[in-house]
Amino acid sequence: MRSRRDFIRISGLGAGGLAISASGLGVYKNLASSPPQGSELSVDTTRTPTYCEICFWKCAGWVYKNEEGKIWKVIGNDEDQHSNGRFCPRGTGGPGMYYDEDRLKTPLIRTEERGKQVFREASWEEALDYIAEKIKGIAEEHGPECTALLTHGSGGKYFGNLLKAFGSASIAAPSYAQCRGPREVAYHMTFGEGVGSPERTDIRDTKCLVLIGSHLGENMHNGQVQEMSDAIDKGASIITVDPRYSIAASKSKYWLPIKPATDIALLMAWIHVIINEEWYDKEYVEKYTYGFDQLKAHVQHMTPEWAYGITTLEPDLIRKSAKEMANAAPAVIIHPGRHVVWYGDDTQRSRAMAILNALLGSWGRRGGFYNPEKVSIPSWPHPPYPVPGRTWKDAYPDQYNLAYETLASGICDATIPTLSKACNFKAWIVNGTNLIKTIPDTEKTLQAIQELELMVVIDTMPMAITGWADVVLPECTYLERYDTIRDSTHRKPAIALRMPAAEPMYNTKPAYWMAKELANRLGLGEYFSWNTIEEMLDWQLKQVGSSLEEMQRIGVKTFDRTYDDLYFQKDQDMEFYTNTGKIELYSTALAAEGFDPMPKYTAHEEPPPGFYRLNYGRAPSHTFGRTANNALLKDLMEENTAWINPKVAGEWGIENGQYIWLENQDGIRSSFPIRARVTERIRWDSVYMVHGFGHTNKKLSRAYGKGASDSELITKVHLDPIMGGTAMRGNFVTFKFEPKEEEAAS
Repeated sequence: MRSRRDFIRISGLGAGGLAISASGLGVYKNLASSPPQGSELSVDTTRTPTYCEICFWKCAGWVYKNEEGKIWKVIGNDEDQHSNGRFCPRGTGGPGMYYDEDRLKTPLIRTEERGKQVFREASWEEALDYIAEKIKGIAEEHGPECTALLTHGSGGKYFGNLLKAFGSASIAAPSYAQCRGPREVAYHMTFGEGVGSPERTDIRDTKCLVLIGSHLGENMHNGQVQEMSDAIDKGASIITVDPRYSIAASKSKYWLPIKPATDIALLMAWIHVIINEEWYDKEYVEKYTYGFDQLKAHVQHMTPEWAYGITTLEPDLIRKSAKEMANAAPAVIIHPGRHVVWYGDDTQRSRAMAILNALLGSWGRRGGFYNPEKVSIPSWPHPPYPVPGRTWKDAYPDQYNLAYETLASGICDATIPTLSKACNFKAWIVNGTNLIKTIPDTEKTLQAIQELELMVVIDTMPMAITGWADVVLPECTYLERYDTIRDSTHRKPAIALRMPAAEPMYNTKPAYWMAKELANRLGLGEYFSWNTIEEMLDWQLKQVGSSLEEMQRIGVKTFDRTYDDLYFQKDQDMEFYTNTGKIELYSTALAAEGFDPMPKYTAHEEPPPGFYRLNYGRAPSHTFGRTANNALLKDLMEENTAWINPKVAGEWGIENGQYIWLENQDGIRSSFPIRARVTERIRWDSVYMVHGFGHTNKKLSRAYGKGASDSELITKVHLDPIMGGTAMRGNFVTFKFEPKEEEAAS
């Protein structure tokens, strides 16, 4: 087993270290001074605290400026539990976002029909007045509930407060239906609480880590990657289930190259073996769980031999990997994953993983799942929010009752008029999320957008969604603004401050300013009654025993836990927030809703002849599609590739490095070609590509036309009937050697 030094490295390079190519360094030469030469800081250098906005992990760090006051680099804060003082490559590339000359620079108002990117520049006053008047008119005619917020990122807190003050509760993060929702519902059904973010996985002390389609090392969840590296050094075994030989698979004791869409069969076979071999934690199961006898009877026919015919995994491999988990228990983690919407039965797959963790006794145990804690940051005093007359759920009577958050796809569906819906959304505020790539079924998303009377997009970059907006509001980057206090859960409660390291570049503004200005225009100023953001933050911080002045100096403040309950105590009596007060192996909540109380395997559709299942994932140097234009990160990975098994490549005559087009089962061909990567590291029945490339907006000068977009190939979506998650891995692709005629002509 290799050490963590051989594992994917968490880069300590600053922006200057990353910008080694001519194109990357040119950003500094054109828009600021060049970074100081050498690795030592000037004696005149100053630093300000921040937490990163490039991914949801929000690692806390320090922004360093050179002697001219220009932003130079970002590094981790040693006090931060998220980063442990080290930033990943994406985090260190943050200054590339600040210096990107393609940034949105001033408010824009549409002058032609949606889809034609024809705008005129506007002042902030004109743009905000325009939005306020349109929203008022929509509220008068249809009700305030017909305005929705779709958001990702820190600014969503302010726009969310605005919407609730206005009288709408339709606030959605696409990450719920498109990423983590099935997992959270499944763990609530099993343990009475969710996994959270960052996940409550105790990887640093685990003895066995099981990854099912969770690409630690490539999705670069900073703290987890560091802990995985440490666990490997301490002798932990890794089990990776993946049709692709990923980075994590290369560090694993067992790699299970499963047939795609058969994961539930493997999980149930593992459960069968662990129960029948009596490898489960008998004392834990007896004390804390409900429904063991029903589960035992349920899995009796789900043997490794049964699973072999479905998954193509040898029965002996299934048994050996199950024994590996049992030997490590309770210090074992079947990782719950992050992007878990795959095939439409995703809540049940996550349930199977939760049940496996329960049988091995890992929930609440060292090396399994710890009990997180957070600081409760009070809201600035304001009047009670009005009670909305309707919500998005009114469009789905008796559906998705177990969903704990608003579904972005549900808002999209409820925007398209039908005779059965009493209310259709008329206005969207879209904050920091490129819906063209984040909501599957782009055609339906565009259909919904065309039904809107108003769409406002707030972003830092000209993404595909901005071309469909009626008004574009340019947000300054996270390096140029104050934001909400980061109060994420962790082993110890902690807070982190983000403050501006520089004045906003161009005519850009922070989200809190936009929300407050819109509130004033809508007659809702009492909900934003603070005079300055500094006043509000200082008040909040003083309520929890700190101050703005202190946080400006230290950046991160960690508190002692309220109780010594990071793990269950030996023989501790516990009550779980489920219907029975127990860990539910048999889910009474699912049974009450008419769903299977225990997971079952159901076969999924197979690819047509000549097609291959489309799998997609992440890269350590990029976050979704948000960083493809970043000059400091582009040079680390400029385009994606299509992983193709050599047997398949030989049948098609595809050479390694050759550019090809991908076409899906519905005849949708990628707008741009993608380079073939012919490799034994993927099964013959699958094709793999990294998400976030193939941008079609020419205003992204470095990202336009680089690689292919998996999003445009995802036209078949399977809905999870339990919570409405949008499963995207039921799409298949074949290979083409030229663009479509109309695209070639253009």
